[in-house]
Amino acid sequence: MAVKIKKVAKLSKAHICGIRPGDLLLSVDGNEIMDILDYDFYVSENKSEMTFKKANGQKKTITASKDNCGLEFESYLMDEQKGCLNKCIFCFVDQLPKGLRQSLYFKDDDSRLSFLFGNYITLTNISEHEIERIIDMHISPINISVHTMNPELRVQMMKNKNAGKSLDIMRRFADAGIKMNTQLVLCPGINDGDELKYSIEKLSEMFPAVCSIAAVPVGLTKFRDGLCPLKAYDSESAGHVIDIINEYSLKFREKYGTGLVYPADEFFIKAGREIPKEDYYDDYPQIENGVGMVRSFSNEFIDELEDNNEIAQYSKLSVACGTDIYPVIKELCAKAEEKYITKIRVYPIANHFFGETITVTGLLTGNDIIDQLKDKSLGERLVLSNTLISDYTNLTENKNKLLDDVTIEEIEEKLNVKISLSLQNGSDFLKTLLGVK
Repeated sequence: MAVKIKKVAKLSKAHICGIRPGDLLLSVDGNEIMDILDYDFYVSENKSEMTFKKANGQKKTITASKDNCGLEFESYLMDEQKGCLNKCIFCFVDQLPKGLRQSLYFKDDDSRLSFLFGNYITLTNISEHEIERIIDMHISPINISVHTMNPELRVQMMKNKNAGKSLDIMRRFADAGIKMNTQLVLCPGINDGDELKYSIEKLSEMFPAVCSIAAVPVGLTKFRDGLCPLKAYDSESAGHVIDIINEYSLKFREKYGTGLVYPADEFFIKAGREIPKEDYYDDYPQIENGVGMVRSFSNEFIDELEDNNEIAQYSKLSVACGTDIYPVIKELCAKAEEKYITKIRVYPIANHFFGETITVTGLLTGNDIIDQLKDKSLGERLVLSNTLISDYTNLTENKNKLLDDVTIEEIEEKLNVKISLSLQNGSDFLKTLLGVK
């Protein structure tokens, strides 16, 4: 296999040696190049022998380093992104309405994106070549969507006959010392309860290769016609999940020195329980999965509040957020008001687009924000936190759009207010409130 070159930087080593757009990179130091992982692994910082196939069919070999070769390729991955072969009963993509941007309907299940972007993969469509490459290159960590360690149940939940067998790949990775972060998307009455206990026990047997286990509640939109009937977690069932996990977490902390398994923040919010202290989450191995994010955010905010002596630039402003995080944001903003004598109105935005069972800020749409804030007092600024979608398939095109393709500029125009965007940490959130970034 070969990868096509899209661009060659002028005066780079490749350009000087006659390599041009459209030529193919065949190998580096005798190793076949199939994608970005091969390229990054084999091209040396010092000197590599790179073999190309020119447009006229001739082969050409040059010596270059990663810094001076000057090559750009047709796509970031260098070949097609791998899609998911599963039909999971809880798949969020299957619950999207028609008419959204096309990239939102693509289900990725690509081992390279797990390493490069932190995406979760199921291992059901990974090739033997990819397995061996991960082991040989020691690509680590890999993020794996497990859902259950019961092979038969995994087949049922993922609607893929290979879903049970692919669990054996995890054991191969563990034997090779590949680190794995794992997640269990829990569906009430299906893979929680005794099945959750079984999964935790089996995954813990692969410690320290399995270095974290996250339990995440299933997300259910209102667009589930014709799909497997599922129910959402309520206060009682969410509390039961927490109790199971905490029992194991205590044992693992004594045995391994780490809690190992963690419930997503959403379980604590649904159960009406206090978010645990920082030491519960160890070094936050699953924070991008919504595990410990509230605790980390709150601690960062309080630390910044204590140290920051800037003068607030606004006397009145507003914040819009999802309904689950609303009590936390409201409490933090009250602390900021007390110190800076600034009026901050916090508005919870119900998710009418996907359904009100979807409560996270990151899945809010522009139209819901507009509709629910159009008659509200917003002050000099409206602060939005974590509402934009990061679409790695086209970062430039989609970086300023919400899920319904409404832009920040459109929201500003409709609400007649300037918007300030905050990053996903408490320190930046406070600085955004103050207008001192």
